[in-house]
Amino acid sequence: MKKILLTGATGYIGKRMISVITEQGYTVVCCSRDVSRFSKPSGIKDELIEVIEVDFLDEKTLENIPQDISGAYYLMHSMSGNGDYEEAEKICAQNFVTAIERTDCEHIIYLSGLVNQKELSKHLNSRFQVEKILMKSKVPATVLRAGIIIGSGSASFEIIRDLVEKLPVMVTPKWLETKCQPIGIANVLDFLIFTLFKKETYHKSFDIGCDDILTYKQILLGYAKVRGLKRTIFILPVMTPKLSSYWLYFITSTTYSLASSLVGSMKIEVVCDKESLDQIKNITGIHPFSYESALQRTMEKIQANEIRSSWKDSFISSRNDSSLKEFIEVPHFGCFKDVRAIKYDDRDKCLNRVFSLGGKNGWYGQIFWKVRGFLDLMVGGPGLRRGRTHPTLLHEGDALDFWRVIYANREEGKLILFAEMKLPGEAWLMFKLYKGKLWQKAVFRPKGLLGRLYWISVLPFHGLIFKGMLKRLALGL
Repeated sequence: MKKILLTGATGYIGKRMISVITEQGYTVVCCSRDVSRFSKPSGIKDELIEVIEVDFLDEKTLENIPQDISGAYYLMHSMSGNGDYEEAEKICAQNFVTAIERTDCEHIIYLSGLVNQKELSKHLNSRFQVEKILMKSKVPATVLRAGIIIGSGSASFEIIRDLVEKLPVMVTPKWLETKCQPIGIANVLDFLIFTLFKKETYHKSFDIGCDDILTYKQILLGYAKVRGLKRTIFILPVMTPKLSSYWLYFITSTTYSLASSLVGSMKIEVVCDKESLDQIKNITGIHPFSYESALQRTMEKIQANEIRSSWKDSFISSRNDSSLKEFIEVPHFGCFKDVRAIKYDDRDKCLNRVFSLGGKNGWYGQIFWKVRGFLDLMVGGPGLRRGRTHPTLLHEGDALDFWRVIYANREEGKLILFAEMKLPGEAWLMFKLYKGKLWQKAVFRPKGLLGRLYWISVLPFHGLIFKGMLKRLALGL
């Protein structure tokens, strides 16, 4: 049985590719910088999946890649505006090539962005540079270039949804007149899997998209049509990229750095080369469905709570682009703590309430959490906008409003959250069912005097927030 290496296995596309690869009869070898963030999709046999810890910025970890892989997917991208991510992406790509050339790999597939314009944004140019590196590999490479991906949990779709659902009237920047060519997530996955080992695609790049070429204004109005919403859009020619980025940041659930990268790309037309698109259609036999069909399919998945992955669960939405293992051990020394316990009524009911916290389900003591979320948003944090991917299920690495899940085990009755709100320190919130009681522990490790003053300032509210929340979680009152 052939083994397929999957990089970016905890990312939006990577999570979905796991089942797609195994359904074709391959064993998938999932790469993750932090195996504690990896959750095996349900329904996949253990013998069809391997998980290895690899950081392509750390050459020592490349030794974990097995020799006997037959194919490889390169699905690592950065949309962060923090640091020199362009240089980091080049190093990752080069280290990937070096490692792959030492294996039995026959084919590399890379999902890139549409780069048909002479002028490229920083983000799109970075992807293009990665293309060049992969194409120089001794192992045959194929590049698939996509524009806006329409699917439950995709960053592009979530921004579209936020804008249309929240704003009956929109005063928008001029880049809404820019043309783009979207594609449904199901079609992206089809192209990725049915291009694998197709020799006629080796050493070539192909554009993928549906047949609809639309402006971003038409994209928004198309969503409004599917949802049965009446929306009016006015376009201003004077909104600067910086102002546009802030507009996206405050209206949608995106981070400012991601909004900045997206605005840079949205000023540039991302339209498929027709000849290239026709070629890959003929090779794979895939004919993408329309933008409206992609929207309808996506809404059906959302309504059925079948969101298999979300951009919010990747570290692209995080303030900590690092391993969860750094925070899994809740510290004791030099920390402030708030520890409470109460007897619960029924273990299963209590667990259901704990593991359903946040998102649309809300937090007990909701008004205080909303105020804290608003304050966090004002200083550049995620606030409560990220919500949660699934209403009742939590996995390590999931975003949960302004928290990150670092440990979730229902059988053990334990949930640990790490704060990603803007703080003068680091904070953890832990729930544990033990000996008939629900234990709730908040831990704060301050940074300097400001951190200590912060803890003192919020201490009076703990009785209002934590006492009531613990009682509601334990007893459902």
